Amino acid sequence: MKYDFGLVGLGVMGRNFILNVAENGFSVIGLSSKRESIDTLESDGKDFTVKGTEDAKEFIESLSSPRKIMLLVPAGDPVDSVIDSFIPFLSPGDIIIDGGNSHYDDTERRYNKLKKLNFHFLGTGVSGGSKGARLGPSIMPGGDKEAYELIRPIFEKASAKVSGDPCVSFLGKTSAGHYVKMIHNGIEYAMMQLISEVYHVLRYGMDKSNDEIHQIFSTWNEGTLNSYLIEITGDIFSAKDGESDTYLIDMILDKAKQKGTGKWTSQSAMDFGVAVPTIDSSVSMRIISSFKDVRGLGEEIYPKSNPVVGEVSVGDLEKALIYGFTICYAQGLSQLKVTSLEKGYSLDYREICKIWRGGCIIRASLLEEFMNAFSRNSKLENLIFDKEISNMIKENESIARKVSVYCINNKIPSIALNSTISYLDAITHTNLPMNLIQAQRDCFGEHTFERIDKPGTYHNEYWQG
Repeated sequence: MKYDFGLVGLGVMGRNFILNVAENGFSVIGLSSKRESIDTLESDGKDFTVKGTEDAKEFIESLSSPRKIMLLVPAGDPVDSVIDSFIPFLSPGDIIIDGGNSHYDDTERRYNKLKKLNFHFLGTGVSGGSKGARLGPSIMPGGDKEAYELIRPIFEKASAKVSGDPCVSFLGKTSAGHYVKMIHNGIEYAMMQLISEVYHVLRYGMDKSNDEIHQIFSTWNEGTLNSYLIEITGDIFSAKDGESDTYLIDMILDKAKQKGTGKWTSQSAMDFGVAVPTIDSSVSMRIISSFKDVRGLGEEIYPKSNPVVGEVSVGDLEKALIYGFTICYAQGLSQLKVTSLEKGYSLDYREICKIWRGGCIIRASLLEEFMNAFSRNSKLENLIFDKEISNMIKENESIARKVSVYCINNKIPSIALNSTISYLDAITHTNLPMNLIQAQRDCFGEHTFERIDKPGTYHNEYWQG
């Protein structure tokens, strides 16, 4: 028989996604070099039309035309290796879908290469982890619109649903899908860092127990902060360690690793001239956390012996998180806006907020408000300039500053929260002290400057005598 859909890479993520597609009524075939992975797929999919194989030629020839082949393999060389091995067996019009976290430059290169060979290519972000892959992820495809229309019935069935709407939409040409997924991950870094800073205040500033913190996050998840990250954070604080008679959170080393998408977001923001300081600082904190020994030495020199200064409440921390979350979404979406203009993606920001509402890691009830903002003005320069969103920011701004001051006075690192505050201050000031920086540049390097009273560029001789 001929199968509707093929997937390469039968690890946990790939196996769960292909089973999701199969459960939604499509016939599927998976390719893996590991017999064990194939056996697991066929066992788990025994109630569906599922097959596994180790033979690439058999895999391709078993697919109905045009072939729809999705790759869920590690980013980088493995993606190119699989594509190159398939090319001799493909027919014009076949579709290759890269569902991994590939860099958008690689996606553009692959798109152009396959287009010249008369094959379709979709760079597709998939968010939701292994559980989301099985139950319904958020899917962010970009590349060839004609190819998306062919895969759309499968993606819409397999994706998460919110109020009946599938959390998938064609986002734009070439690398648009992977770029949006990268920004999703950058926002994810920022939200996680904000949450960890609030945890630090609760645990070490307010001396809350794990049980109390569990209850606090569970309560917050019932309100404005309702989101996947707040939900799982509450669950984490109730988890017990299987090897000791204590809570798991207290046994985990405080070194946060990263796979690179947060760093890519910061690098790309620099390349395109966009300010995303909360994402930048979140990447920096993961790097700082890796220097455990250095941090220990630093604490010996600068001991945290001061008594607690000032007071904040649990309600204050909730409002500071609402404020911080809003600002970091605004930063990520502003980066999408600038990049879309530069690269011709023609992104629809309401649609992006819509497909982020379910399945993905940054899904949150706040996204409904952001959707409404872009419905009111699709050309919105920055999310913070929407009337309703700005009112929400203003309601929480003074409390966020209060929490920031509390952290500073008590030596509690709050780099992400502080950056959200400074970002808002900077982007809402008509006059910044950058005239001095430009004067300095002109003084030491004759880099010239512009004047406020007439057009043109000018240079001044600053040395006297």
